[in-house]
Amino acid sequence: MSTDGRDKVEYFYNVRTRMVEKGRLSNWDDLMGPYATREEAERAFEIAKERSSSWDDDDARWSGDKG
Repeated sequence: MSTDGRDKVEYFYNVRTRMVEKGRLSNWDDLMGPYATREEAERAFEIAKERSSSWDDDDARWSGDKG
């Protein structure tokens, strides 16, 4: 909940139904998120790929890999 008394809305991408959900309506096993906007949830796989690539780069720098 937000401090101004209004509920914070979160969006999730359901990988089983391939639909965006406003609020958590399904089992966690089927969801990616939460995301702040419907548009972000629609891009769930793209965002996950970008984050994974970034983490791979961080791992490579940490381990000293140049490749």
